[in-house]
Amino acid sequence: MIELMQKGGIVMWIILALSLAATVIIIERLLYLRRIRTDEETLLARLKATVQKGHFDEALNICESNPSPLANIMKTGLEYRHHEHAVIKDAVVDAASLEIPKLERYLPSLGTIAHIAPLLGLLGTVTGNIKAFGVLSSFGSMGDPALLSKGIAEALLTTAAGIVVSIPAIIFYNSLVTRVNHIIIRLENRANELLVMLKEKAL
Repeated sequence: MIELMQKGGIVMWIILALSLAATVIIIERLLYLRRIRTDEETLLARLKATVQKGHFDEALNICESNPSPLANIMKTGLEYRHHEHAVIKDAVVDAASLEIPKLERYLPSLGTIAHIAPLLGLLGTVTGNIKAFGVLSSFGSMGDPALLSKGIAEALLTTAAGIVVSIPAIIFYNSLVTRVNHIIIRLENRANELLVMLKEKAL
């Protein structure tokens, strides 16, 4: 591994750093989205039961003790329950908008890594070829094969490394963006359910 990194040059080390960053982002986002998904069903069931009974203070305590995008939206709706329906709806929509950046956290960075990794690979290809042709221009047809092969190796390794990092990064980026979009839609549906419950309790 170290030998390959040395053959690839400094560009190879940069690609390795990006691959590690992408791996950390992917794992962190997967764990986060899994956690809020698991907590959501239990939280929603408890909130429905308490709101239907009219125990709003208990519902607020549940939201405060279970911080999550859904809990924050529900808490806002409960805090505005004494206002008109339109005011409650606007407050819930604003609260949902504040949760979107939390759901999309680090995803722009992952997308950037996915796009620049192959470009860095191409950069390594160019610099490697420059070194290879530099050897030929310096020594002519009797150039040092070791120096020549080093330049060619750098050119090939960085290209391959850039593609290897980019492909899974793109796959996970698209997958995570899709999951976040589904969560946002689901949160909107949950918020509408809360609005209906609050409206029924107000009647």
